[in-house]
Amino acid sequence: MTASATTASATDRVYNFSAGPAVLPESVLREVQEEMMCLPGAGASLLEISHRDKLFIEILQDAESTLRSLLGISDDYSVMFMQGGATLQFSAVAANLLRGTGKKAEYLLTGSWGKKAIEEAKKEGNVGVLFDAAKTNYDRLPTASDYSCPDDAAYLYYCSNETIQGVQFASEPECPDSVPLVSDASSDFLCRPLPIDRYGLVYACAQKNAGPAGVTVVVMRKDLIDIADENIPGYLHYKNHHENESEWNTPPTFAIYVLGKVARWLRDDIGGLANMEDINRQKSESLYKIIDESNGFYRGHAQTDCRSLMNVTFNLPSEELTTKFVAEAGSHRLAALKGHRSVGGIRASIYNAMPREGVEALGNFMTDFASRNG
Repeated sequence: MTASATTASATDRVYNFSAGPAVLPESVLREVQEEMMCLPGAGASLLEISHRDKLFIEILQDAESTLRSLLGISDDYSVMFMQGGATLQFSAVAANLLRGTGKKAEYLLTGSWGKKAIEEAKKEGNVGVLFDAAKTNYDRLPTASDYSCPDDAAYLYYCSNETIQGVQFASEPECPDSVPLVSDASSDFLCRPLPIDRYGLVYACAQKNAGPAGVTVVVMRKDLIDIADENIPGYLHYKNHHENESEWNTPPTFAIYVLGKVARWLRDDIGGLANMEDINRQKSESLYKIIDESNGFYRGHAQTDCRSLMNVTFNLPSEELTTKFVAEAGSHRLAALKGHRSVGGIRASIYNAMPREGVEALGNFMTDFASRNG
């Protein structure tokens, strides 16, 4: 490949609305590019150095420190970097907090990822579903009057943002103080401030807002770590990762390295999570406004009171128009907009790193497309 071809491919970036792996901050990508051949002080690429190397240990510790600062995570909580994504956590949560306790774990089912989590949890013990939005194809969230969580439950689990359906909890669901609240925050982690002290455990696979695929952040209250049955498989056992400071096995070094840079971008360039939330709200509201003012040409999937800041889902009047929308959007450098087959239509994932210009470009295209085809 010639130098000119390499330069062209680097500058010809589309606006990437993929649900994940997703868009990353361009400044972070540039830093990674600059350090790819030789990490400063290492004499080799980050991809080549040992996870036991002093330089990588510093990278890991800095990533944890920056996350703690952004989220206000106290010493009462362990921060662990794991692999396996949310899929492994579906099993790990239940294995550590439910297996052998004689208790019942309670779940709020608001979309596709919650459903998968329940399927895995049932393999570890007794599972209840306090709320299920299946009848309306998961377009709504529970209110406090829709369920009551027993105060002796092993934990209460929910997915804070369902990427496929585009529904997001605006705040934590009601949960007794005696019950650990557990959240799959994979697709809205770091999009806004999070009151960690309300939770027993929060986890998030990184490839939405926090970094590339390969690393999952687990934030767990330390007093819950010893609950687990010692006979559960070693990698599932949170205690192993906590006691070995995320190096019980070789961690996903490159993904942690990029995650640390994304966290510093949020802290230093964005100015913290409150600022990030304001930006995300402005971006999402601009698209929802176009949907609401389209006279029914665009129909949002989620109920208006639970619309996601991260994943804007909507349908068009026909499959033919949906196909046309996706094709024409692609010609305008607006990529990865096709909705999931269970919902159909369009899904615009506008995570933290999606620039305002990308959202504006999509909004202008939506308005023009509706005027030409409505």
